[in-house]
Amino acid sequence: MAAIKILPNIYSVGVVDWNVRNFHGHTYTTKRGSSYNAYLIIDEKIALIDTVYTPFSEELINNIREVIPLEKIDYIIANHVEVDHSGALPAVMPHCPKAKIVGTLKCKEGLYRHYYKDWSFQAVKTGDKLELGRRALNFIETPMVHWPDSMFTYCPQDSLLMPNDAFGQHFASSERFDDQVDQCALMEEAESYYANILWPLNFVIARKIQEIQKLNIPIKIIAPSHGIIWRKDPERIINAYASWSGGQVKNKVVIVYETMWGATDKMAKQIAQGIVNQGTEVKLYNIAESDRTEVITQMLSAKGFLFGSSTHDNDMLPNIAAFLEIVKGLKPKNRLVSFFGSYGWAGGAVSEMQEMLKSSDADFTIPGISFKYNPDQAELKSCVEFGSKFAQSLK
Repeated sequence: MAAIKILPNIYSVGVVDWNVRNFHGHTYTTKRGSSYNAYLIIDEKIALIDTVYTPFSEELINNIREVIPLEKIDYIIANHVEVDHSGALPAVMPHCPKAKIVGTLKCKEGLYRHYYKDWSFQAVKTGDKLELGRRALNFIETPMVHWPDSMFTYCPQDSLLMPNDAFGQHFASSERFDDQVDQCALMEEAESYYANILWPLNFVIARKIQEIQKLNIPIKIIAPSHGIIWRKDPERIINAYASWSGGQVKNKVVIVYETMWGATDKMAKQIAQGIVNQGTEVKLYNIAESDRTEVITQMLSAKGFLFGSSTHDNDMLPNIAAFLEIVKGLKPKNRLVSFFGSYGWAGGAVSEMQEMLKSSDADFTIPGISFKYNPDQAELKSCVEFGSKFAQSLK
C-alpha cells in the first residue's frame, strides 16, 4: 500500500501483509491477515515512528520515498524491539546517515542484541519530550505492554497517540481508519488481539490505562502498529481495554475438550445441554478440530471454563495438553473451572488437567466427573446435571 496522509504532514507509510495466517510462532491464527504500521512526521525535524517486519523493508523504503528522501530523516522512534516493528531497521539505517534512534534503555539493549549494530541512540523515559519544530513528541514508558522495552509516543499538537502494539488488531485492509471498515469485524479482531497477546498482562495494562487517564491528555487519534487507525471513536477501544483488563465477564461457559473414540464428546454435549437448560450461554470446542485463537478469544469474556479429555497412558490427550499449557500462560483469574472425561482401565486425565492449572487463580470448587468407557444413559443424565450445577454456580 502507498503512503497515506492521516493528518497534515503526518503519513502512514507502513505495509499490509495480506497473506499472513499465523503469528507469534504459530500460536495465533490471523485469519484476516495483518499490517505493520509505521508513521512519518514532517516538521523542521523529521521523525519516523517504528518500522516494519523485515521481509517488507523495501516496501517501507519506497513508501517513505513517496513523501521525502530517506536521508532527511532525523529521528527513528523505536516504540518496541520485536522484529515485526524493528526488523526493517538494518535496511533503513544506511539510507538515513544523520538519523538517531529514540527509545527506552531496554529498547537500546534489545536492538543491539537483535542486530548487533552501533547505531546512534537517544534513551528516553516517561515525561521526556522531543522537539520537532511546530510539533513535539512526548514519551510514556509502558514496560510489559507487552515487552520490557515498550513505550508509547504522543504528539500533543494533534492529540495523536502511537502506542505500538496496544490497541491494535491483526486486520489487513485497503482502508486505514475505523470509520471505513466493518465494525463487528474490527472489534472481533481487537478482542482476539487482546485475548491472545495481552491477557496475561491484565494488571499491568489496567494500571497503565489508569495512569494515562490521570495525565488527562486529549486523544483524538490512536495509531497502533497493527491494523486500523482509530479516529472516529478512540474512546471505544480505550474503554474496551479497560473492560478486558479489569476482568469483566458475562454469564458464559466455554467447554474445550479432546476425545479419542467419542465418549468424551458425548459427555461434552450433555454437559453443554445442562448449561443451556439454565439459560447460560455456552461455547463448545473439540480442540483437535478448532482454532485455538478463536477459543481463547471466547474465553476472555466467559465466567466459566470446562476442560475435558479421554485418558491415554494415565494422562490427558496431546492436543488438550498443549492447549492447557497456553491457558496456564494466560493466567486467567476469578473463573469457575472444572474438568470431565472418559477412561478405560485406568483414569488420570481429569486429575492431570487440574494439576496443570492448579497455579492459576481459578475456582475449582465444582469437582470434576469421569466415567469408564462409553457412558450409559444414567451417566449421560449425570453429565446434564453436572452442567446445570456448574451454570447455577456462576449465578
